[in-house]
Amino acid sequence: MKIVFNKWILRWGNIPKYITLSLGILGLVFLNLNTPSATEVQQGNDMKYNKLSPEEEQVIIHKGTEQPFSGKFNDHKQSGTYTCKQCDAPLYKSEDKFDSRCGWPSFDDEIPGAVRREIDVDGRRTEILCNYCGAHLGHVFDGEQLTDKNIRHCVNSISLNFDPAKQEKKTETAYFAGGCFWGVEYFFQKEDGIVSTSVGYMGGHKDNPTYQEVCDGNTGHAEAIEVVFDPSLISFEKLARLFFETHDPTQIDRQGPDIGDQYRSAIFYTGDDQKQTAEKLIKVLTDKGYKIATEINAGSKFWKAENYHQDYYLNKGGQPYCHGYQKRF
Repeated sequence: MKIVFNKWILRWGNIPKYITLSLGILGLVFLNLNTPSATEVQQGNDMKYNKLSPEEEQVIIHKGTEQPFSGKFNDHKQSGTYTCKQCDAPLYKSEDKFDSRCGWPSFDDEIPGAVRREIDVDGRRTEILCNYCGAHLGHVFDGEQLTDKNIRHCVNSISLNFDPAKQEKKTETAYFAGGCFWGVEYFFQKEDGIVSTSVGYMGGHKDNPTYQEVCDGNTGHAEAIEVVFDPSLISFEKLARLFFETHDPTQIDRQGPDIGDQYRSAIFYTGDDQKQTAEKLIKVLTDKGYKIATEINAGSKFWKAENYHQDYYLNKGGQPYCHGYQKRF
């Protein structure tokens, strides 16, 4: 088309230049008649994006606006991330959402690089779009003094999805000493609700003691076990009962053939609840006639033992030589 057009101009060389220029512009318009609009590009890329309902298309593609106070995220207060309805790109963090009482979700900040600004077709407002796919989000305003950041992203709920923040699993930690820590760990590892166990040293006066130093009896440490557990699945009381039933709490500074201060029976509590539970169980056992030697001490620094002590029976096989189960409650 371009070649033919140029030959035509040469043949009619006496046409004024301004007419030639006008015809050239018309030619460019003709050549671009089949170029898709931005909206058509978005619609043609539906295979790459989430499928939109007609109502969602009206806002996201055709730049409509939902009715105020009608969107599901207007009064939404859950922690998480607001994402683009069309492409799932993260746009806003929940901590940047505030109540502007305007009828639409409002944010005073966006995730860096997530939102693009363009002058609205009305020539007055600033439109905001998803920077990844061009989905219409709403408009941005500044100078309203609604927050310290002095900016408001007014966003249609229908343009958004929401990813709730992952809830960290709540765990608690308990410390027990009851003879060789290999045997104590063996029984705790079998319980449901245990997140992790580690063996080490607690209750002494030397920093970072070695196994040999503890065995020499000069550091004041007891061989202890650290138990991280999920309190929604297992209680501290159940763990303490297991502790009292898998070693002999009446023996002083020993457990079976293992003799020494490092083998003493002790509970190192991490809070008043654990202390009260331990005292309650000791009273129950005392009332049953047991002469309990178990110490109840506030938890101190737990020094993790050497790697070859960790998960000893899981790695080596076999069963504890100085621990066994005996029902006492």
